[in-house]
Amino acid sequence: MPPERTVLVTGISGNLGARLLPLLSDFHVVGVDPRPPDNSGLARFEQTDLGREPSCWQLIELLRETGARSIIHLAFVLDPQRSGVLELERMWQINVAGTARVMEAVSVVNRTGGQIRQFIFPSSVAVYGPETAGPVKEEAPLRAHTLPYAIHQRECDEVVRYRAESLGDCHTYIVRPHILAGASVQNYMIGALRGTPLGSSKRAARMRAAGKRLPWLLPRGTKYLEKRFQFVHVDDMARLLLHLLNRPESDPALTILNVAGRGGPITVQRCAEIAQAKIKRVPTRAACHAVLRLLWKLGISSIPPAALPYLIGSYTMDTTRLQHFLGEEYARVIQFTIEDALRDSFTNRG
Repeated sequence: MPPERTVLVTGISGNLGARLLPLLSDFHVVGVDPRPPDNSGLARFEQTDLGREPSCWQLIELLRETGARSIIHLAFVLDPQRSGVLELERMWQINVAGTARVMEAVSVVNRTGGQIRQFIFPSSVAVYGPETAGPVKEEAPLRAHTLPYAIHQRECDEVVRYRAESLGDCHTYIVRPHILAGASVQNYMIGALRGTPLGSSKRAARMRAAGKRLPWLLPRGTKYLEKRFQFVHVDDMARLLLHLLNRPESDPALTILNVAGRGGPITVQRCAEIAQAKIKRVPTRAACHAVLRLLWKLGISSIPPAALPYLIGSYTMDTTRLQHFLGEEYARVIQFTIEDALRDSFTNRG
């Protein structure tokens, strides 16, 4: 297969990587991850830990050997408990320093005769912070705080924008998806709606075996039920990444896109109805935080207390640029509405 159809994907063994891989049948796919994917359709797999400094040189050699023309950088630790990366510094090394290492590898290869033409980085809506004044456009300030995942995404987003020019003749794409949804997805928001006690304690295991669900904790006040969210189906994100691989070279050097499902944002009340989740009201935000902290400390819940602002906030995005960018391809790429994407999170389909 010619080099121009070779793509290197970091974090290939994660959920988005697993959904993307079957779509890349026309590509020579080189996968990078600390662990092999469950169902490999890869031309080559390289076991690499981006949290370690030597990974930069490993990537440089890999890019030179494979002649990859595109990179999709998916490697990112979202949930320390599920990933087993419990130390904050280690998480930062993988997320932020790891992103810088991938970009440095691209820069070195392109300065020394390589022809990497695309760098694609999925960021997150979390970079805007847990409260936005209406739907924000891509130029809005990044105000992520409190939650390490959100802070790291903001720092990575800044790293990619700052270093894009150093990549030479390479098109950089930053896509900022809202909350990923779908039957195969597990994140803090979907976890809160599912109510599955995913903590590591024996008590949590007994609760899971009994089919018990934790309630969705919200402070009192109608405003919390009226907060609005967007979702994007993980398969729509995979289709968007595939679309970017086939973009013309006439695209700008840097493209930033907000990504959400079709249709308008939905309220917390509607989210609970779709998930058939029980909402438990507590007197204040402080009380809500205290309960989350207790469930976390007892090993019942896998949702850290630091996630609270993002569970009870309201952060929505303007996706007009995405619609114009995709044009006639919009409905083919973004197939799920926001409601349907969320609804699919509660099916048995994997």
